[in-house]
Amino acid sequence: MSIHAHHTSHSPNGLTALAELLGDAVTLAYGWRDRSRQRRTLMRLDDHLLHDIGLSRSDVEREASKPFWRF
Repeated sequence: MSIHAHHTSHSPNGLTALAELLGDAVTLAYGWRDRSRQRRTLMRLDDHLLHDIGLSRSDVEREASKPFWRF
C-alpha cells in the first residue's frame, strides 16, 4: 500500500514532466519541418530574387545541403 501511495503522490509530476517532454519533442519536430520547408523554398527562388534578399546561389546551396536538424 505504501508503494501505491508513493506512486500516486508522484504521478501528477511525472505526467507533467512527460507532457512537457512530449511538447518539447513536437516543437522540435515542427522546427525541423519548417527549416526544411524554408530551405526548399529558397532553392526554388531565381537568382534575381536571391540577389534582392542578399543571398547568392552558392549561399542557398550551402544552406540547403545542411541536414534538417542543423541551423
